[in-house]
Amino acid sequence: MYFDELNLNDNILDALYDMRFDECTPVQAACIPQILMGRDVLGVAQTGTGKTAAYLLPVLSMLDDGHVTFPDGRNVAFPTDAINCIVMSPTRELAQQIDQAMQGFGYYLEHVSSVAVYGGNDGGRYNQELQALRSGADVIIATPGRFISHMQMGNVDLSRVSFFILDEADRMLDMGFSDDILKIARQLPQTCQTIMFSATMPPKIEQLAGTLLNKPAVVKLAVSKPAEKIQQQAYVCFEPQKLAIVRQLFHDKQLKRVIIFSGKINKTKEIHQALRRMGVQCGQMHSDLTQAERDEQMFRFKSGQIDVLVATDILARGIDIDDISMVINYDVPHDCEDYVHRIGRTARADRDGRAITLVSDADIRYFLQIERFLGKTVEKLPLPDGLGEAPEYKATPSKGKVRGNRKNSHRKGTHRGGKQRKPKKDK
Repeated sequence: MYFDELNLNDNILDALYDMRFDECTPVQAACIPQILMGRDVLGVAQTGTGKTAAYLLPVLSMLDDGHVTFPDGRNVAFPTDAINCIVMSPTRELAQQIDQAMQGFGYYLEHVSSVAVYGGNDGGRYNQELQALRSGADVIIATPGRFISHMQMGNVDLSRVSFFILDEADRMLDMGFSDDILKIARQLPQTCQTIMFSATMPPKIEQLAGTLLNKPAVVKLAVSKPAEKIQQQAYVCFEPQKLAIVRQLFHDKQLKRVIIFSGKINKTKEIHQALRRMGVQCGQMHSDLTQAERDEQMFRFKSGQIDVLVATDILARGIDIDDISMVINYDVPHDCEDYVHRIGRTARADRDGRAITLVSDADIRYFLQIERFLGKTVEKLPLPDGLGEAPEYKATPSKGKVRGNRKNSHRKGTHRGGKQRKPKKDK
């Protein structure tokens, strides 16, 4: 399906044309019509499937029109002096990325305003947030903690909000934001249209959806397998052997543009310090850092000032870095989706990539289930010389279960009744 087959307004279609986005992804084709009809939506799809556009495009189209009449007869107007849409993001990095997407999709929307609201900024940024919240920016993109802070200080009026969007809802619950989300939701009008996206569908997400959503349209996309061009390998080892394996990898290959993932903040810090002692130019990324520190780490990594970034799963989703040569899973993710998200940081933009997982004896059962999800056996590499024996790779009694089960030019310069393409204006 193509975007100009949907009921999006011309200003949105103009922006998509400029960005060379013509064909919808499956999640966009399924969700956009439902949102335009005024229905609550629960979308279950992994990162990289186009979820941001799936909710921003229809909402921005309706806001730009100024009002909408839904098929059920409801007539909704969007006031210019109110907050009309709230988009909640689990992390500052994702909030920044949604804000960037907003700027692209909203290029021709002269009367639709937005602001990103997240912690870790200086006083000038805070004052900008405060002004936008009080004057009623159309779209607020926010992390829960910062938004709750503004609410507690009386800076936010939610009485006329028309759209409440939760992006990566499962990650927000994992990070402990459940109470904050419910606190925000309780202040929204009953007529507010709620849209929720999640990469996974555990019971806690079902419970949250049952609380927040009213007869939602449910869109579920199966978790995609990792790209075939990712070379997946693993070392089966004991926990104390892991650092020596990483040392050998860097010594043999002189690797550049590497992300090392660990599921725990303390372990991430330990790995970072160990690599520094080895003389590796590396940085770290986790939620204990301030926003300024995280921005600096990302800048240094993207600019090539550091070769390796040690990160928690904060970097596994929603972060676009196209030239990663290798991902190392220092530990095994317990969810198949997390494995897919992590190794999906490599082999992007038509590049090749390599993903190596260090499988300790305690994590063998999780990696076996990941292999069952993949439908293949991941190549096991022999331990480097001098490290001794490896654990036996075999199934053991399991205490838990791993969860997990625009391109072509279509329009030739006109759409929606032959409107001529207008030149891009300066901003």
